[in-house]
Amino acid sequence: MSLVPLRDPAEFDSADQAALAAGQAGYGKALHTWQAIAQRPGMFGAYLPFIRAVAGPGCLDPRLKDLTAVYVTVLNHCRYSASHRCTSAAAQGATPEDIDAVVSGNHAGLDPDLQLALELARVMTLELPAMPIAQAPTGLADDLRAALTKAFSSDQLVELTMSISLWNALSRFHRVMDFDLDMPVPPEAVERVL
Repeated sequence: MSLVPLRDPAEFDSADQAALAAGQAGYGKALHTWQAIAQRPGMFGAYLPFIRAVAGPGCLDPRLKDLTAVYVTVLNHCRYSASHRCTSAAAQGATPEDIDAVVSGNHAGLDPDLQLALELARVMTLELPAMPIAQAPTGLADDLRAALTKAFSSDQLVELTMSISLWNALSRFHRVMDFDLDMPVPPEAVERVL
C-alpha cells in the first residue's frame, strides 16, 4: 500500500493539468508516481518536463542510458523503478541477455562505454554516499574520472551523471512510497536480485 494516497487524475491541481495531459498522451494512463506527486500541487507540472529532459533523447546512446538506469534501480532494490526502466531499455533495443548481464554485475562482455557507465552508476549509487570529501573531492577515483573524460564528451557526461542521479532519487522515492506496479513485471533476472 502506497505511503500516500494516489490522487485521482480528475483531482490534479490546475497547475498540473497540462503535464498530466502530456503524460497520459504518452502512456495512456496516469502512473502511480504521478498520482503521488500530485499530492503537492504544482510539483507534477515541474516534474514531468524535467524527467523528459533527462530521460528522453539526448546526446547519449539511449540503450546505454536506459541500461545504466536499470542498474541503478537494481542497486537500490526498487521493483517499481526497475519495471519502468526495464520496459524502457527493451524499447531501446536492450535484449534480455543485456539486462541479465547488467543486473548480475558481470559486465565483462558488454561494450566498453557501457561498462564504464555502469561503473560510474555503481560508484555514485553505493560508494559516493559513504565517501568523505577528504578521501575524494568528487567521489570518483582518479582513474575512473580519467577514463570517463576520455570516453565521453562533456555534454554526454552531464547527461549520464544527471541520469544516474535522477534514477537514484526516483528509485529511492518509489521504494519508500511502495507503489504497486503500473508497468510490466521486471524480468526474472531482475526480480531475483531485488
